[in-house]
Amino acid sequence: MQKIPSIGFVSLGCAKNLVDTQRLSSALVAMGYRTQSDYSKCDVVIVNTCGFIDPAVEESLEAIGEALDYAPKVIVTGCLGTRADIILENYPQVAAVIGPGKRASVIRAIEKVAGVPPQSARQKIEPSGILLTPPHYAYLKIAEGCRHHCSFCIIPKLRGPLRSRTEENIFKEAEDLVARGVRELLVIAQDTSDYGFDLKERTTPSALCRKLGKLNRWIRLHYVYPSNEADSLVDLMGEGIVLPYLDVPLQHASLKILKSMKRPGNIEKTIRTIEKWRSVCPDLAIRSTFITGFPGETEEDFNELMEFIKEARLDRVGCFPYSDVDGADANSLPGSVPQEVREHRAQVLMETQARISYEKLESRVGHEYQMIVDYVSEEGQITGRSKYEAPDVDGIITVDEADSSIKPGDIITVKITSHDEHDMQATLVKKN
Repeated sequence: MQKIPSIGFVSLGCAKNLVDTQRLSSALVAMGYRTQSDYSKCDVVIVNTCGFIDPAVEESLEAIGEALDYAPKVIVTGCLGTRADIILENYPQVAAVIGPGKRASVIRAIEKVAGVPPQSARQKIEPSGILLTPPHYAYLKIAEGCRHHCSFCIIPKLRGPLRSRTEENIFKEAEDLVARGVRELLVIAQDTSDYGFDLKERTTPSALCRKLGKLNRWIRLHYVYPSNEADSLVDLMGEGIVLPYLDVPLQHASLKILKSMKRPGNIEKTIRTIEKWRSVCPDLAIRSTFITGFPGETEEDFNELMEFIKEARLDRVGCFPYSDVDGADANSLPGSVPQEVREHRAQVLMETQARISYEKLESRVGHEYQMIVDYVSEEGQITGRSKYEAPDVDGIITVDEADSSIKPGDIITVKITSHDEHDMQATLVKKN
């Protein structure tokens, strides 16, 4: 009997990378390969890397090393795959190094090192493919690539220009996911607000989301850049069609730094925009990310950023000390900020934001919210999220009472009783 090769997967980085891993694993299982979580039993392990910032490069290299400790063959793909010299310098024994978005090349490499399964092993896969998320939520990638050229970013070089999927194609996938029991669709792209700009039959993210809203599921938006289209999406949140949750990467507040980043906006304009959004959707939760220590950032620039953080009172914030990205235009900018200053400023920002987040969560104590259940322990302890929290990046809600009749994916009603700056405790009000 012909052997059926076993494949292991390591997926690092953002949700967009996770979707790439799902698509690759779906294609391989359809071809007859078996997936295996025990790397020592795999014929080959695929490491889908992230290489956007230095910590991500370090994590990717560590994951490659760990995979090599167990598996006879390792193939590296993803964003760090464009920097084969770094990978091969550290691990010359890897079987292949392949850049992002080259699924056919990865499959050919797998066939070369692990062989081809017999036709009898082929499997039928759901149209929406294999999910690597829990079965009650799924990422819905609506576009590839990016048409912007932020000076600190190399995504257009790595993944090419904007390439939107058709509304029909996206909606079919969403329908299949809902038929499989998915309760929450997380809409993602490099810039979700840019969706449809490149299509011959022009459309918009708001038009797509209005259509997705007909599926009667939680629709959550990630990576929405400040734009007129963002305003239209907030209108949908005000109508209750899309969850009142906006993930908008602002990056900075100083006009000088934003121009150097090749990003739009300034502190006054952004504050006015946020005020407008909140007037349309009063319970809007806003998440954002910022960079400290960008080349040329003075104390005055950082103070502008801090004033914005205090005035905007965002719900959730991530902050990263600037680091060079191989191939980014920002690497050659003057005014390099010492590493210790970058890290100190990030710490100051996050400490300030922690106090704001604590105060924002304090206002939720005593109020009832719908909560989607993410996990139930063997003892029946329940954890999940409200419509104001996304999986993996935001805080969680833990329900004090144990109830083994509640399952992941259930939507229940809870009352918030306590919190810290990130997570909340609640009591069960009712099973919906």
